[in-house]
Amino acid sequence: MADLAKIFKALGDPTRFAIFELVRDCGNPDGCSEEEASDSLSQIAGRFHLSLSTVSHHVKELRNSGIITCEKHGQRLYCWVDPEVLRELEQFARPTAAGR
Repeated sequence: MADLAKIFKALGDPTRFAIFELVRDCGNPDGCSEEEASDSLSQIAGRFHLSLSTVSHHVKELRNSGIITCEKHGQRLYCWVDPEVLRELEQFARPTAAGR
């Protein structure tokens, strides 16, 4: 089970939230496959006009929260959103029977 407090804290930073959205949406409003969803850090840095080290820090925080997963291929690090964590967030956001 995801630590939702860590996730909300990580997403509380506007830049991290924007990076999360980019990785989640992969620039395609219709969604995409997991393979298409991965985006290298250098591509993310270019989109936000940030240094690679700044993006790396934000991605590290998102990884530590558990909301994204990253994998290294050669000298590139590819990131995608963990679908299980998204399901847990969706479940959390649903109203409970007592809250209706």
